[in-house]
Parts: sequence; structure tokens; C-alpha cells
Amino acid sequence: MAKAVPSRSKGSSPITEPIWIRWGLIFLAAIFLGLFLFLPLLSIFMNAFQRGIHIYLASFKEQDALAAIRLTLLASMVALILNLLFGLSAAWAIGKFDFRGKSLLSSIIDLPFSISPVVAGVIYIIIYGRQGWLGPFFLKHNVQIIFAVPGIVLATLFVTFPFVTRAILPLMEEQGRQQEEAAMVLGASGWRTFFSVTLPNIKWALLYGLVLCNARAMGEFGAVSVVSGHIRGQTNTVPLYIEILYNEYNFTAAFAISTLLTFLALVTLAAKAILEWKSAWRRSTF
Repeated sequence: MAKAVPSRSKGSSPITEPIWIRWGLIFLAAIFLGLFLFLPLLSIFMNAFQRGIHIYLASFKEQDALAAIRLTLLASMVALILNLLFGLSAAWAIGKFDFRGKSLLSSIIDLPFSISPVVAGVIYIIIYGRQGWLGPFFLKHNVQIIFAVPGIVLATLFVTFPFVTRAILPLMEEQGRQQEEAAMVLGASGWRTFFSVTLPNIKWALLYGLVLCNARAMGEFGAVSVVSGHIRGQTNTVPLYIEILYNEYNFTAAFAISTLLTFLALVTLAAKAILEWKSAWRRSTF
């Protein structure tokens, strides 16, 4: 007669490691976070406010600072809109249909993850620069791409376009095409099916991808640095402007402007956690 397996008491833990190992790992994690995350964050705000709140606020009133903030917001907004359109289209095509070259398209979308942003900037110079493949054509029509706003937008778009697609593609593949096919059988048009069936199912994952895209766009340095030309008041984004201030030994202003990106990172972290929870909750309901 088989022996009855004793049931684990309610609230007992399956972890068998000694308590000193568990507390030791927690201590090491806390030390790591303190040295490499919390301490740098604290130093940014301490250096930003060390000369007083008036000097801190004055750093944002400079014309070059305002121009850098405006350009960063513009590039991020354009990148968000284009990534929204491209990300939805690419995820819809890959997740809902079978076609030749599907795996190739999926691999191309991941290309910015494997290419250095600096290399991406150099590629744009080769293509759109004054001596590039298409540069003379655009200059002939009085359109400047490199060392101008269009080049910054293109560089920002390149480094950010995988985020939306990769955020919603797994969810689209998991859900399949049954709901869309049922809606179309019942007489719904393609657009009605998208807005009434597909979009509600992926909205939290889509917002998650847009949050990551926006954070990446505002913090991008490498590709933008190559194509910007560092023209004060015209082609400097916030990260480039911070570098200029630091190189000029204007440390207080550099740390003050850095708090913008730091605040963005904290907001992004909070939004990311909320959207991950929402997306997981949405998946569990299916």
C-alpha cells in the first residue's frame, strides 16, 4: 500500500536554503542597487541644487536649453507617431498573416538592437550627407538632412522603431486570428474589426511599447550626436546639450538639465511597471 504524501502546511515555503544565504543575497542586491543606481541618482540631484533653487531654475531659462528641450520633444513626438503607425502595421502583418519573407522582416525589425547607434549615424551621413548617395539630390532641392532637424528625427526613428512592434507582437501571435475572423464573418469591416476587436486587446501592450519608445527617443545620444553637428540652439538635443555644459565646466547647469532625463527615467519606470501589470492581467483574463 502506497504511503500518503504529507501535504505541505499552509504558508510554508519551498525554499530550502539557509536563512543566512537568503539574507546575504538580499544584502548584496541592496549594495549593488545602492552603488550603481540610488547613489548616482542622489548625486545628480545634489549637484543640481548645490548652488540653490534659483540657479537651478535659471539653468532652464537659457535660450540654448529651451531650444534643446523643444528639439527633443519634437523628435520624440515624430518618432512616437511614426513608430505607432509602423509598429502596428508590422506587428499586424507578422502576427496575423503568413507570407514569404516573414522571418526576414522580423529579423530586420531587430536590427537597431544589434547595430551601434554611432554606426547608424554614420550610415545616415553616407546616405544623406553632402557627399552621400542622396545628399546632392536633396541639396539641389534646398532640403538639408544631415546637421539639421530631419537628420535628428531619422536617427531617433532608427533607434526606436523596434520597441512598439516587439511590445505588441507576442500578444498578437498569442491571440491568433479567431476573433477578427469572427467579427468579419458577422459583417464588420476591416477598420471596424481593428478598432473594436484588435486594438482593445493590445492597448496596454501598445502603451507599454510607446512608453519605452519615448524614453529611448529622449535619451538617445550616439546616433543623434553624429548627425546633429552640435549647432547651438538648432541641432542640440537635451543629451547633447548636457555634454556641452559638462565639457565647458558648467557642472551645475549640466546636472540641472540632467534632472529632466532622470525624472523621465523614473516616470518611465513607474509607467512600465503599471503597464506590465495591466498587460499581464489582460492576458490572464483570456
